[in-house]
Amino acid sequence: MGGLFGVATKDDCILDLFYGTDYHSHLGTRRGGLVVQKEHGFKRNIHDITNAPFRSKFEEDLPKLSGRMGIGVISDYEDQPMLIGSHHGSYALVTVGKIDNIEELSSEALKHRGTHFSELSGNEVNPTELVASIIDREATITDGIRAAQEAIVGSCSLLLLTKDAIYAARDRLGRTPIVVGKKDGAYAVTLETCALPNMGYAVDKNLGPSEIVRITAEGVEQVAPPGKDMQICAFLWVYYGYPVSTYEGINTEEVRNRCGAALARADDVKADLVAGIPDSGIGHAIGYANESGIPYRRPFVKYTPTWPRSFMPQDQKVRDLVAKMKLIPIAEMIKGKRLLFCEDSIVRGTQLRDIIKRLFGYGALELHMRPACPPLVFSCKYLNFSRSKSELDLAARKAIKDLEGDAGAHLDEYSNPDTDRYHAMVEWIGKHLDLTTCKYQRLPDLIEAIGLPREKLCTFCWNGEDLYGK
Repeated sequence: MGGLFGVATKDDCILDLFYGTDYHSHLGTRRGGLVVQKEHGFKRNIHDITNAPFRSKFEEDLPKLSGRMGIGVISDYEDQPMLIGSHHGSYALVTVGKIDNIEELSSEALKHRGTHFSELSGNEVNPTELVASIIDREATITDGIRAAQEAIVGSCSLLLLTKDAIYAARDRLGRTPIVVGKKDGAYAVTLETCALPNMGYAVDKNLGPSEIVRITAEGVEQVAPPGKDMQICAFLWVYYGYPVSTYEGINTEEVRNRCGAALARADDVKADLVAGIPDSGIGHAIGYANESGIPYRRPFVKYTPTWPRSFMPQDQKVRDLVAKMKLIPIAEMIKGKRLLFCEDSIVRGTQLRDIIKRLFGYGALELHMRPACPPLVFSCKYLNFSRSKSELDLAARKAIKDLEGDAGAHLDEYSNPDTDRYHAMVEWIGKHLDLTTCKYQRLPDLIEAIGLPREKLCTFCWNGEDLYGK
C-alpha cells in the first residue's frame, strides 16, 4: 500500500516530518524516505526498512536534516522520494498507489524527445519517475499533475516539494485519502490521520478526488478543484487503515465495531468467547462481543517488540514463520472452549490455517471464523494491499478452481451470497481451514457499517464491480 506525509512550517520541520512519516509504518512496506528543502537545495535520505523499523533506520539522520518544508514516504517497492530537475525547476516527488497501465505510459513517454528513465528495477520503470515524466511534459506543475491523474489507470496520490511549497494531489477517484492538518505556524498533509494528533495537528481539510492543493506555512491554496466521482477503498476500514485514523470523517475503529456487531446480528452460533485475530480483527471482535453478549477474550497475544508484520517478507515460508512466532497462545483460555474468531478478511488462508491447527492442538473444542468482509474473489487493481502475485493465491479462487476446474468460472455467482455456488465456496474454504463453521460478512452490511453511499466506495475485490472503468 504505502503512505506519505509532508510538513510546511515557519520553524524547523524535521521532527514532525520524521514522526509523521513513521506513523505510516503499519502499512508494512519496504522502503522509507525523507527529503527536506534547504537553503541551497534538497537533502534526501532513503533506507531499506524490510527488516527494521523506519524509526531505527532514520534516527541517526535527523541531526543532518533541517528545513522548513519536507515530505516523507513509506513505499511499496521503489526508492523514494525522487529528485527531479526539469523546466519546472528542481523538485522532490513521492507517490502512493498502483499504475496498471505503466507499460503503456512508459512506451508513450519514450516517444517524447529527451525522455529517459534511469531508475529501473530489472526492466521495470520506477512508477514515481514515470509520474514525473508526465508532469514535466506540461506547462505548469498543476497541469502536469492533472495530466498524470487523467492518464493513470489504477491510482496515484502524490506529494511534490518545490523550493516554495508542497503540492498535494489525491488520485483521480479518491481511492486513497489525503488529509491536511493544521496547527499554529504549520500545516501537514497525510494519508493517515493517526499521524496528526500527537504532534498537535487538527484535521483542517479532506482533499476530494483529484483535488490539488498548494501548501505553505502560511496556508493552503486550492489549485485544482475536486471531481464529483469517488471510489475510496472500502478495505481501508476493514483491514489496513490504522484504528485511530479517520477517512471522509468516518473513524476506522468505529466501523470495525459496527462490522462486528453486524456479524453478530446475522449469527446464532453458540460460543464461550469471542476473540480477534491481532491486530485488525480486534475491533471487529469487540463489536461482535458487545452485540452478542458473548465475552471478549484474548486467547492469542501478539508479541510486538521484534516481529514485523507477517505479510512483509516476500518468501511465503518466512511469512508463515513470522505469523507463527509473533502470536503466543494462552492455553488456559483455549482448552475445552468453543472459540469464535473475528478476522478482517481471509486472503490466502495459509497463516490462518496454521493458527487454527495450533488452537485445536491446545484443546479447543470448536472454532468458528467470522471474516468482517465478503470473500475476496478478485485481486485489487488499484492498490498494493496484498503480496499475492496471482488471483489463484486467493482462498476463494482456490475453492472455485477445485469446485469448477476453472478458477475464473461463474464469478458473478460466487460473488453473490444468495447462490448455491457461493455457499459451496464458503463451505470449501471452511473445510480447507478445518473450521467448525465459517460465515462471511454480507456486502450491504459492510457498506452500512462504513456509512458512505455505495457509489462512493470501491468494492472491486469482493464483487468485481468497477463503476467508472479506471
